[in-house]
Amino acid sequence: MKIIVLAGGYSNERDVSLNSGASICKALRERGHKAYLLDAFMGIDYDSDKLEELFDAPDGGLGIAADIQLKEPDLDALWASRPGDSKSYLGPNVLELCSMADITFMALHGNLGENGKLQATFDVLGIRYTGPNSLGCALSMDKGVTKEIFKMQGVPTPLGTHVFAKDKDISLEELGFSLPVVVKPCSGGSSIGVFIVHTDAEYREAMEASFQKENEVVIEPFIDGREYACGILDGKALPIVEIIPKDGVFDYINKYQIGGASEICPAQSLNAEQTELMQRAGEKAFSALRLDVYSRADFIVDNHTGEIYCLEVNSLPGMTSASLLPKAAKAAGYEYGEFCELIIQKSIEARYQ
Repeated sequence: MKIIVLAGGYSNERDVSLNSGASICKALRERGHKAYLLDAFMGIDYDSDKLEELFDAPDGGLGIAADIQLKEPDLDALWASRPGDSKSYLGPNVLELCSMADITFMALHGNLGENGKLQATFDVLGIRYTGPNSLGCALSMDKGVTKEIFKMQGVPTPLGTHVFAKDKDISLEELGFSLPVVVKPCSGGSSIGVFIVHTDAEYREAMEASFQKENEVVIEPFIDGREYACGILDGKALPIVEIIPKDGVFDYINKYQIGGASEICPAQSLNAEQTELMQRAGEKAFSALRLDVYSRADFIVDNHTGEIYCLEVNSLPGMTSASLLPKAAKAAGYEYGEFCELIIQKSIEARYQ
């Protein structure tokens, strides 16, 4: 197959995405596909009459992939670095190449890649793509909406609320919360901009910082617990991954720094009943958010009560060979390249047959 692996983009998670995309592209090329790695934001300046030859490029576009950084990318600098004065979030020849491909493998994370807008655009243009549909992406990207849907559908989730920028000075007392709490952007990912708050001063700082990124934040009680990830493929739960961060919090650095966390799959600290409850809750969350093909549900188990809570669902989770979802797939018997092809197969079955 001719495949565009779409990664990067104008997102705080672009470096993570490029790493995922490079892993996917390499695996698909090793399995005989004509795969090409393309940065959604930067695109490629290339003769429009010769775009087809990129599918046979010896390096498959892999030269654009760089190591994950331990800090967020400078998006202003990124925008300034792109030639021309286009206001589009898609770079040169992106739509053209995706249209030429048999399918576009969505390796984007955050913003345009996961909020459903690009999926809807592709639907309108007749471009085939992998991963969840536009509605599922839009619902799961918004943590405030996700929490409301979870409450309605009976998916166990921490109590919480969402606050808009116009109310940024509201106190925890007015919201009915007491310290400690978690403050996080409504649509962020990779734990970027997540604050664990223990004092009123930290709360004010967290609110100020969060509203510099988005117009809405989610506030919920801090739960002292163990974190887990439950991959979902075609509506069915994969083996659960237990996450043990080096410094106690599974933040951006611990997620992507070598040795930042230990990840055990299948999870050893859950008994059979807890495993069953978490997997069924993951499947229920997947269905409630109208997702299809695949995703990853993130959970926490309270150290004091044993209660299981679903924190959020990632519609396009990390896809390096060392990421949580491929680890779960491997425990289920799928090697990495095979899993990438299975995602393509399930995407075609979900929308194009």
